[in-house]
Amino acid sequence: MGPQLRAHSLALTVFVSATSALAAPSGGPYGPVDTSYAVPKAPHVYYVAPSGKPEAAGTTLAAPTTIEAAIAKAASGDAVILRGGVYRTGGLTFNQKIILQPYGREHPVLKGTEIPTGWQSAGSNLWKTTWTKLFPATPMAWWRRDREEAKTPLHRFNNDMVFVDGEFLQSAGSPAEVNAHTYYIDYAAKEVFIGVDPAAHTVEVTAHDGALIRTSQPVNGKVNDHKGPIIRGLTITQYARRCLEVEGKKQFGPNDEPTDEPVGKADPSTYGKEAVGTVLENLTITYCSRVGGWFRGDKMVIRNNLFSDTSTEGLYVIGSSDAVIERNIVRHNNIEQLTGYFPAAVKIFNQTYRTIFRDNLLIDNPYSNGIWFDVGNRNAVFANNYVAGNQVGMFFEISRGATVAGNVFANNGTGTRVLNSADVHVFNNTYIDNPAIFERTERSNIGDHFAWHPTTGPDVAEREGHMFVNNLVVASETYQGPQLRVEQAAVLCGKLTKSPLTEVDGNVYVRPATASGPLALWSPLAVPGCAAQPASLDQLRQTVPGIEANSRQIEGTARDILKSPEMLRFEPKQAIKAAVATPPAVLKLIGWKKGGTVGAYPATGKK
Repeated sequence: MGPQLRAHSLALTVFVSATSALAAPSGGPYGPVDTSYAVPKAPHVYYVAPSGKPEAAGTTLAAPTTIEAAIAKAASGDAVILRGGVYRTGGLTFNQKIILQPYGREHPVLKGTEIPTGWQSAGSNLWKTTWTKLFPATPMAWWRRDREEAKTPLHRFNNDMVFVDGEFLQSAGSPAEVNAHTYYIDYAAKEVFIGVDPAAHTVEVTAHDGALIRTSQPVNGKVNDHKGPIIRGLTITQYARRCLEVEGKKQFGPNDEPTDEPVGKADPSTYGKEAVGTVLENLTITYCSRVGGWFRGDKMVIRNNLFSDTSTEGLYVIGSSDAVIERNIVRHNNIEQLTGYFPAAVKIFNQTYRTIFRDNLLIDNPYSNGIWFDVGNRNAVFANNYVAGNQVGMFFEISRGATVAGNVFANNGTGTRVLNSADVHVFNNTYIDNPAIFERTERSNIGDHFAWHPTTGPDVAEREGHMFVNNLVVASETYQGPQLRVEQAAVLCGKLTKSPLTEVDGNVYVRPATASGPLALWSPLAVPGCAAQPASLDQLRQTVPGIEANSRQIEGTARDILKSPEMLRFEPKQAIKAAVATPPAVLKLIGWKKGGTVGAYPATGKK
């Protein structure tokens, strides 16, 4: 762990202890919990160590085998116990329900890099060496090169990574661009260039494109048992492409579209069955050049993990049902600053049903969205999360059915964005300096850039049924945009005249007296341009009769209303009573015994 990561972890600990008393986010613990692991009862237990011998049976602590040998031998129900230390390995492939965990409180680290030798001077402040374990790649076919290449050069899509004394280096386009913080790879000559003297530093270069792959294919003399693994307590870092993968029916290469399973609208009984019941717990997953992991399979549990310093996604769930994702920290996604690639720290994708995403920290993703539900998802729960410092905190697109409740959205570019979706119910959240957006466009399955994607969600005229109730929406002196945006594409003016929201009420808007921007943007309306931007709550009521009857506008700032915004204490100084009842089903989801307050924080004693 480098100095920057250590400092951020300390800051996180302060946040948790400062907000645990009343926060709708529980206060933690978030991320990996230091745990002493007992050796599980299993048909076979294999002990492994970095110094293990492949010929050893591995059945005793005194004579460990290698992790490669143990995984090849382990069958469904067996356990692989890792001694502490660094395992420079990868491509560990299996298709059984096996347990992988540390021995006691030891700290095993799976690393996908190796340390090159044979460096030679290649000019002033430039050194090179031959390296044959390379992972060239290209952007997906849908990436719009004509728009984006000036901002994202093609070399950023290669999957190799280079580290100097643990520092991640950005790729460069030529040896002339190399400095102390960048590297260049000549793929034709198979040479790596760096800008610091390797004699005085530890240089690591990726040698593996994945650590653990739970495949659905025959491997190690075994056929798929259709049961997910239990993986806990490990650190997995510095892998090209991905650290972990739980496959579905298909296998995908580095230049394949990894989300194409299923393709087109599908019955959930036909997918997600290749590895059911995966458990990922207390893992630290960092520095994966594309994603922390692709995960498929019903009934997975992803709990108390850290996903950090990834590229396009940290945590990616595809074509699965009934996942529970809780108390994770997901941060620092899109460290390569790719543009036009739709990055998200968490992505829930392609007809994933009934995901429960609760009590997580989605933080510090300035070049990435926080979480993105996209393409045909159904009936998600997004509850009691702390979401700060992302482009869009929570994005719900081309999908149907979600309850968004008890969350704190602070200082994101956008707090929540609901796009071309239906039946999203947003209750009792706290927004600080970021808007809530409900939006629909003309996008359909006719001529779409992503072909079949729109067919999995509601059609253009079905994008309605949303609710926005009992939310506390706070703006500081520096925030001037609308706090609520309900908008649709201009081409739909006069075609879709019904509001996409069925209920908007009980909300409290806090704005300073100096606010000059509009309170809201609202469409559709029977006015020129089909939209208006009311400056106040009273104007919004006059513009859109029948909404916000029990809502309030308070003149003030975040400091006036909240305990200490500077210390991330976003609970109100005094409980703000709700004028509209929160449905009992929503209260149950967020763990409140009683309702009666606005925003994400319950009154004392009511949680």
